[in-house]
Amino acid sequence: MTILNDKVALVTGAAQGIGKAIAVALAAAGAKVIVSDVNIELATQTAGEIKGTALKMNVADLADVEAGVKKAVAELGKIDILVNNAGITRDTLLLRMKKEDWDLVLSINLTGVFNLCKAISPLMMKQRSGKIINIASIVGEMGNAGQANYSASKAGVIGLTKTLARELATRGVTVNAIAPGFIQTAMTDKIPEEIKNKMLEQIPLGKLGQPEDVANAALFLASSAADYITGQVINVNGGMLMNT
Repeated sequence: MTILNDKVALVTGAAQGIGKAIAVALAAAGAKVIVSDVNIELATQTAGEIKGTALKMNVADLADVEAGVKKAVAELGKIDILVNNAGITRDTLLLRMKKEDWDLVLSINLTGVFNLCKAISPLMMKQRSGKIINIASIVGEMGNAGQANYSASKAGVIGLTKTLARELATRGVTVNAIAPGFIQTAMTDKIPEEIKNKMLEQIPLGKLGQPEDVANAALFLASSAADYITGQVINVNGGMLMNT
């Protein structure tokens, strides 16, 4: 498949999990992929697997982001697709949550998206084309006990997505979000079976999603097939949440 030939994509948090699946899908479709992550060893390994470019970047640090974007553009000439996937969790009930855990999750999950969009959107506006895909979450739409910081950050990503979609539309840049449900990753593998079974009871399809399910949605949004779609939240959740 070569639907993304001649396109350059930057994916954050791409060394493993959902980010890696997205990087693999975009590369398989012909894109030159920049595998960005704070873990440069894993990023280099993933980049090697897809013949991409590894880039160490702390998304929470605007100066580091700007330097990383400058380096990527110097090497590959442009950025056509941005996938903001980097994210972390620090789960606990609000009454037990430390402020530093609130600040850390917001700085990476939400401010990180702001930083990348701020650094890359001027490039896309200048070339009058571009696709920005932000990875949100089902809990940003419906909430989840014990995830006040994560839920707030992902709800913020959705609001930021819709605002940027309006701001950048006249320059040919689309901005959309993907809201995964419960996806089978290293993080969900650690969930006790009892809790996992309760989660499965809430999913009409009766199974956890796979990272490739999210990657397929990202590939669609990155392609020309989605040129007339902007400001949308694509739910990939097995029917757990059905918006009207």
